[in-house]
Amino acid sequence: MIKRVTALLAAICLMAPALPALADVEYFEGWTPEIIEGYWTHDSEISRMIKYTAVYDSIGEQYHEPDKEEFNANSPAIYTARLISNISAYAEKDTTAERVIPGKNDGVPVEVLFVGTYWCVVRKGNVLGYAKREKLTNFQNAGTNTIPYGVQKHSYVAKTAKITYVRIAMSSEDPYWVVLKPGTTLTIWKIMNGWAIVNYQRCYGYIDLNDLTDLVPVSPTDTPINDETPIAAYTSYYGMSQSETNLNRLNNIQVACAFLRRVIMPGETYNCNKIWGPYREATGYKQAPVLINGETKPGYGGGTCQASSTIYNALIQLPGIEIINRHAHGPSGAAYLPHGVDAAVGDDSKNLNLIFRNNYDFAIRIDAQSNDDGALCMLIYRATDAEVAAAQAAKTASK
Repeated sequence: MIKRVTALLAAICLMAPALPALADVEYFEGWTPEIIEGYWTHDSEISRMIKYTAVYDSIGEQYHEPDKEEFNANSPAIYTARLISNISAYAEKDTTAERVIPGKNDGVPVEVLFVGTYWCVVRKGNVLGYAKREKLTNFQNAGTNTIPYGVQKHSYVAKTAKITYVRIAMSSEDPYWVVLKPGTTLTIWKIMNGWAIVNYQRCYGYIDLNDLTDLVPVSPTDTPINDETPIAAYTSYYGMSQSETNLNRLNNIQVACAFLRRVIMPGETYNCNKIWGPYREATGYKQAPVLINGETKPGYGGGTCQASSTIYNALIQLPGIEIINRHAHGPSGAAYLPHGVDAAVGDDSKNLNLIFRNNYDFAIRIDAQSNDDGALCMLIYRATDAEVAAAQAAKTASK
């Protein structure tokens, strides 16, 4: 019962202010707005979230990632990787559990059998265990696997038909991570038992399909089903604290989204810092928390990294898009996404930039959407002839 109450209070504190009656909710002891705003920043807090979803006595069903017992010594590996220095793999998804693959000073090479949002199933010889994604490095495709590490293809795009709850399990009686406004565009990883499963930070969220409308499939390849179907899509989620710094962050996300909404021609290179920057008040940015090398500090443009990281997760689904430059936010990465798929931008370093090139023989169109309610959606389409002509005309007019 204590765990259940604690989970409920935590979920209440993370609500978005989409419902006016909830906007004035009092924070419970220990849950200040400042803590909530930075809730996902540090590894210890991420661990707390993962443990919370694991121990919470949910009413509804939850999607369960494969356990190591579903694999054996003969299971095909999808990647090879290396545990970083002195890091072990464990018998359970818990760093206090038995170390079944002990760490070494120079690291340990392992085979990766499954990659989850937070934990991987790894193998050394005949021994299987769990390792955190952030404690693995040097991922390489193994065998016949052709999916680059970190790619997760989302299957559908939809809009919220009304006030919509991203819940912690598949029941309307379960608490929720965030509340979305009507008309919010989001992407769905998969559908299960009448519920949409979405990536929420480093775990999962669940949306009742009855709350969604305009369901459109994402093309499984880079050839669209029709003009209305994107060829890649991804949604990340952000906190909805009403502190000034977080509201500034929402402003900066909107600025970055505006820069992303464009047609990119065949052979064209898109340089985020060049197009989005400089990150200054004069260019529309406000001061918000900036994550650099795992440390959070105030800076103009805080929040733009979530835009660059989210579009990065859509881009890597497409083999015709070349990532020229991408840099993480430090060893632990940005906690609003699974480890290894964030992309930092910023003025202070040439490395902190996302640069990509369209190597397709057709133009692509990016649609970036945020409804200021916790969801940041990136959609990539094959541009139509009319969209290409309009983009070329606009470029000519600006000269």
